[in-house]
Amino acid sequence: MKLVTGNSNRALAQAVASYLEIPLTDCTVRRFADKEVYVEVHENVRGEDVFILQSTSFPANDNLMELLILTDALRRSSARRITAVVPYFGYARQDRRATGRTPISAKLVANLITQAGVNRVITLDLHAAQIQGFFDIPTDNLYGAPIITSDILDNYNLKNTMIVSPDVGGVARARAVAQRLGTDLAIVDKRRPKAGVSEVMNIIGEVEGQACILIDDIVDSGGTLVNAAEALLKAGAKEVSAYITHGVLSEGASERIAASKLKELVVTDSIEETEAQRQAGKIRRMSIAPLIGEAIARTASEQSVSSLFD
Repeated sequence: MKLVTGNSNRALAQAVASYLEIPLTDCTVRRFADKEVYVEVHENVRGEDVFILQSTSFPANDNLMELLILTDALRRSSARRITAVVPYFGYARQDRRATGRTPISAKLVANLITQAGVNRVITLDLHAAQIQGFFDIPTDNLYGAPIITSDILDNYNLKNTMIVSPDVGGVARARAVAQRLGTDLAIVDKRRPKAGVSEVMNIIGEVEGQACILIDDIVDSGGTLVNAAEALLKAGAKEVSAYITHGVLSEGASERIAASKLKELVVTDSIEETEAQRQAGKIRRMSIAPLIGEAIARTASEQSVSSLFD
C-alpha cells in the first residue's frame, strides 16, 4: 500500500500516514513558471495499491488538477489500483439544475476523476448523497456523525441540549446526530434569495431555555450560521454552538464567526486550517485522521467500510 498526497492538506496526510504507520510516498507536486502543475513520483509504484489523499478545497481548480495529474502519473507507472481519498469533495453544491442554463458541476468533476484513471473514491459527508451515483466506480461516503457525537459528549452536558438543522435540506444529517445523542431536534426554516446569501424565516421546534447545537456539512461564508444563531437566541435559546464537517470558511468568514453570537464553531480538519481561522478564537478543530486511516486500511484489506458506522 502507498499513500500519496498533493498540496491541499499535507497536515491531514501526515496524520493519516502516522495512523497507518506508513511513510508518505516521495513525490514532487509543484508548479511550472506559468503555474501549470508538475508531478513526479520518486518511488516504484508498479503493482501497488495506491491511495491519493487530496481535498478539492480552495484553490479548488489547482487542487483538482493536482489530483487528476497525480492519478495520471500513477496510472502510467502501472499502479495496480488507484483510490482517490477526497475528504472534501468540491463542486458538490451544483448537484442538479436548479434553474435553466446551469451546469451539474458535481457530475462533471466525477467524470473527470473517473476518466483520469481512479478506480475507487473515498469521501466524507458529501453535500448531497446522490453524488455517489454520479461516479461509475465504487464510492464510499464516510460519515462525520460519530466523530461529532463523540466530541459533543466530551464537551457538553446533554441536559437541556437540542440539535438544530440550519435548513430543511440538512434535517437527515442533524437527525442522525440527535438520535445518537438522544436529544430533540429543531429546524431553522430559511430561504436563499441568491447563492451565498441566506435569510432566516422561522424556527420549527421549541428552543426556549435550550443549549442549541447547529449541525451541517459545509460552512462557507458563515452567513447561515450567524443568522441562525441570532434567530435561535431571539427565540429564547440560552446559547448556540455549531458543528460543521467541512470548514470552507472563505474570505471574511472567520472574522464573521468571531464577531457573531455563536459560543463556538467546531470543524474537522478535512480542509487545511488558515491563519484567519487560527486567530478567530471561536473556531476549534477535531481530527478525522483516524476515520480516514481506518477506511483506507479496510479498503486495502478488502474489509467492510460501512461497518464503521453500524
